[in-house]
Amino acid sequence: MKRRLFLKNSALFTGALSLPVMAHASNSETNAEKYLIEWRVYHISRSPNARQKLEKYFTEALIPFLKKRNIKFGAFSEYGRNEPVSLYVLLGYPGRDTYFNSIKGLTEDSEYLAASEAYLSIPPAQAVYTRYETFLLDAFDKTPEVMIPGEKKGLFELRLYESANEDAGKRKIAMFNNGEIELFLKVGINPVFFGKILAGQHMPALLYMVGFKDMADRDAAWEKFSAHPDWATMREKPEYADTVSNIQRIFLVPEPYSQI
Repeated sequence: MKRRLFLKNSALFTGALSLPVMAHASNSETNAEKYLIEWRVYHISRSPNARQKLEKYFTEALIPFLKKRNIKFGAFSEYGRNEPVSLYVLLGYPGRDTYFNSIKGLTEDSEYLAASEAYLSIPPAQAVYTRYETFLLDAFDKTPEVMIPGEKKGLFELRLYESANEDAGKRKIAMFNNGEIELFLKVGINPVFFGKILAGQHMPALLYMVGFKDMADRDAAWEKFSAHPDWATMREKPEYADTVSNIQRIFLVPEPYSQI
C-alpha cells in the first residue's frame, strides 16, 4: 500500500556503449567529463490520441535533434500500467555544456523547429500531457556515462534511495563507487545509470536504473546479490551504516523507439 501511494502521489514516479564499469572508471580517472542525466515523467492527458501525438514528436523531432548531439534517449512505460498513463523518459547528456547547449538549440535549431511544428501548435485544450516533471542528476564517478546494455532488456528497475542527511547520502554514493556497482555486474544486475539528484524531490537522494531480461531474471539476480559474501562484508562496514532511510522502486518496460 505504501509503495502504491508513493507511485500515485510522487512527482518522480507518477507519471552505443556496452562497456564494463571498470572501463568507465578509467575514463573518470583521465578527467573525462561525466554525464548530466535528466529523468522526466510525462503525465499523459486524456485528450484523444495524446500519447500517440507525444510519441510522434519524440520520433520525428526530438530524437533526431538529440542524436545530432550524441544525447542518449530512453523511453519507458510502467510494468503493469496504471491509469492515467505516465511516460518515463531518460536523457543522457555527455557533459554540462551539451545540456545547456541543447536547451538553447530547442529554440534555435531550424530542422528541429520544422519537425516539431505540428506538436508545438497543438492547442491547449488538446494538450498531450497535463504536466511533466524533471529531475537532474550528476552521474557517479564509477559510472560516468549512461550505459546501453549489450543485449536488449525487457525489464528495467528504477530505484530511489533517500538519505537522512547529506553526509549519509555521500557515504551511500561512496559505497556504490567502491564495490557495490562491481558486485552488481558479478551477479547479473545490469547498470544503465547511477546519479545523485541535483534538483528534484526527495533530496538528499540518489536514483539509479538497472536492466534485466524479465522478472524471473531480476529475482534471480537480486537473490544472488543478497547472498553474496562480498555484500555481507560491505554492508557491515561502519562507514556505510545508516546511509539509506527509505527505498522506493518502480518496474518499467522500454518503448520500441527507445535507444535503451
